[in-house]
Amino acid sequence: MNQKGENTMAYTPELSESASATLRRISWALNQPMTKTMNAIFEKIPSLMDREKVCETCRDPSACNICGFNGKEAA
Repeated sequence: MNQKGENTMAYTPELSESASATLRRISWALNQPMTKTMNAIFEKIPSLMDREKVCETCRDPSACNICGFNGKEAA
């Protein structure tokens, strides 16, 4: 858990050079750190995708309560 009491990932996902450059530029535009920007992107993605399809193909139903596709705010 971090200082805000939120769970954090046990590893840092590797981004391609292009994805990292894109994330960096979005972060600069938002005047936010890359970590906060990445979280904001993942909070937005469920509103842009077919939630039903994502849930139908899910391979980890144990995480539904924290998933952004469950119709609630992502944890």
